[in-house]
Amino acid sequence: MNGTILQGFSWYLPADGSHWKRLAEQAPDFAYEGITAVWMPPAYKAEKGAEDVGYGVYDTYDLGEFDQKGSVRTKYGTRAEYETAIRALQDNGIQAIADIVLNQRLGADGCEAVLAQEVSGSNRTQTIDDKQTISAWTRFDFPGRAGAYSDFTWDWTCFHGVDWDDRAKRKAVFLFDGKHWDAAVDCTENGSYDYLMGADVDVNDPRVYEELVRWSCWYVDTCGLDGFRLDALKHIDRGFYLRWLSDVRKHTGRELFCVGEYWGRTVEELQAYLGEERTMSLFDVPLHYNLYRASCSNGDVDLSRIFEETLVAADPVHAVTFAENHDTQPGQALQSFIQTWFKPAAYALILLREAGYPCVFYGDLYGMPNDGNIPAVRELPLLMEIRRRFVYGTQHDFLDAPDVIG
Repeated sequence: MNGTILQGFSWYLPADGSHWKRLAEQAPDFAYEGITAVWMPPAYKAEKGAEDVGYGVYDTYDLGEFDQKGSVRTKYGTRAEYETAIRALQDNGIQAIADIVLNQRLGADGCEAVLAQEVSGSNRTQTIDDKQTISAWTRFDFPGRAGAYSDFTWDWTCFHGVDWDDRAKRKAVFLFDGKHWDAAVDCTENGSYDYLMGADVDVNDPRVYEELVRWSCWYVDTCGLDGFRLDALKHIDRGFYLRWLSDVRKHTGRELFCVGEYWGRTVEELQAYLGEERTMSLFDVPLHYNLYRASCSNGDVDLSRIFEETLVAADPVHAVTFAENHDTQPGQALQSFIQTWFKPAAYALILLREAGYPCVFYGDLYGMPNDGNIPAVRELPLLMEIRRRFVYGTQHDFLDAPDVIG
């Protein structure tokens, strides 16, 4: 079997609450096209309720079931519709992969007075001025859920810091007194890139760790999930995920396929994160940038070197290859959208090869409702069918010319 992941959403999908229904209806088509796993968008209630893509996490136990943040449903639908979509995928032989966002919380229910110290925005290891009491949005009581599934509530001790002082109405990065940024994060940017946004979760606090494991086990058991896509790995202590994955896998007694987003542009960064444990796969970000640069070359590119310095070349078993995702599409912070003329070639390069586990982007398969409706990649369904039907046996590379690849 030639596995193919589908990223089952794009950023600018309409907030009509119908996406879980769409995925359920499309499941037979996915199976015919050779999709073996669907990475579903964050399913839990986020800061902006029914309008939120899902990365501004508010309540991970609310899968579209409770009246919180202005709605019962999420952007994608209700909990019942989510579970129906999962069953529809699995009934068609497709794994359901959940998007897990554990780095930050937003949309708190209240403020707390917290002693904190401002740190430099460009170097979070450097402090600015003396400690001061700020008003931080760090109380998460979830009144709409009223203790269902878990009575754990969050206060400032569950976080490292925030980027807003509500008392002074001032934006800056603040580290809470008695807390420290985790060491095993990306330290090549900002001195320490532990802090990303919102209230930064202290994943190594014993109470927080226990709650995150408890929630994860509840989530897998409740929804029958087959694996995870892990968000923002470079901002979360590496040791946390080694422990967390081990504990969740032990609870379920299953492998639970796991792919992480470590947005590092060099293969060395990705290999360092994988380490000797190799507990998960990673998205091949360096390959994406190779494809992007090729698309911007006006044809002046050496295709025989397209796989150099990529994870799929160094460690094909743990590489999830992709051409595009929700962060690289137009309008996003990591925009690096592969130009139209090269997009079919980019997909051929990841779909028609033995190495790597390719991930197809929903926006490329169905088009994107932004920037004047970006059309689907017309050749993509055919390439997926070719992979499903014919890409077997021994691979022979012909990478000996700059303008052709075989």
